[in-house]
Amino acid sequence: MDASRATTLATGRAKSVLEAVCWGTRGSIASPGPRTAKYGGNTPCLEVRLDDGRRFIFDAGTGIRPLGRSMVNEDGAAAATIFLTHFHWDHIQGFPFFRPLYDPDTSLRIIGPKQFDVDIQTLFAGQMGPIYFPIPFDALAARKEFSHLNEGVWHEDGFTVSAMRMRHASFTVGYRIEYSGASLAYVPDNELRGEHHDVGETWHRDFIDFLGGVDVLIHDAMFTEEEYESKVGWGHSTFRQAIHISAEAGVGKLLFFHHDPERDDGQLSALVSSCRDEALSLGHTFRVDAAAEGADILLQETTP
Repeated sequence: MDASRATTLATGRAKSVLEAVCWGTRGSIASPGPRTAKYGGNTPCLEVRLDDGRRFIFDAGTGIRPLGRSMVNEDGAAAATIFLTHFHWDHIQGFPFFRPLYDPDTSLRIIGPKQFDVDIQTLFAGQMGPIYFPIPFDALAARKEFSHLNEGVWHEDGFTVSAMRMRHASFTVGYRIEYSGASLAYVPDNELRGEHHDVGETWHRDFIDFLGGVDVLIHDAMFTEEEYESKVGWGHSTFRQAIHISAEAGVGKLLFFHHDPERDDGQLSALVSSCRDEALSLGHTFRVDAAAEGADILLQETTP
């Protein structure tokens, strides 16, 4: 991992067991350029590496392209498990440009929520149909295994990924990641308020339980309160709503995510500063920041 990346969190008193880095933090559409250089212009992609070398990738927005370029420069054959939250463009548009897909030595497991009667392999094949993309799906030489996780738990050798349906268009999930006492929740698209999503009457309480005590929460905060007034039902939350849910769930640190593509670094930094002041004024002790491309999130093994 690049030594220039800044550590954004370390918890506990033992060795680091989990390292995560955002390769894409922007929502809806990529917005590269000098105005977004600090927090990043790529769309969602989160890499999680364990101390035993295993790699997990969450979402395949445009951020997965530079991640793939980094992976092909590593020694040995590439291997990863990719979890998708849903299949809106900004979460899958980098998939056909993920270079390890074209290497026959690469091994990939691709997991995500089935969309009604359509399996995820069919969805990706459709994305690479000749109307939309010049290279056919059959050209992906990597060994690929597709499976579904709409809700429930995926577990492997001490690493657990729990999925819960979020309040967003299509069947969208958020993930809670747990390993050696460390925990991180990745919820890039979620509308915390409103009546536009049929997820059941107990959803809010269930979501608090889902997030309960997580070390780091990466959560959708696309809108200000003023912006949200004209965007109710669009499937996204506000900065203030993300602060309130973090307080209810007792998180250790909140990272705002799914940044508005029209919001530049200066505007986002000002909002983060204001949100920190608001959280402190309300008596909240968790840390508040905005997710930034290239910034390490280090989680350490916790001790009783």
